[in-house]
Amino acid sequence: MKEYYVVFEWTGRNYSAYVPDLPGCITTGSTPEETESNIKEAISLYIDTLKEDGMPVPEPTTTGRPVRVAA
Repeated sequence: MKEYYVVFEWTGRNYSAYVPDLPGCITTGSTPEETESNIKEAISLYIDTLKEDGMPVPEPTTTGRPVRVAA
């Protein structure tokens, strides 16, 4: 089991999500919950494809956290 950092964004029309450690692994959804479900599926398919092609599966290295600044 691996845990990848996922970035979720509101695009103004829907939500998008991407995985910095898995280039090109992106998805969209109409709600945060749908987007999370979609990115889980996208990650699984991405990793399955890498394995089928005999490619290494990248280790998770990206992390994140909120940072407060005066605005």
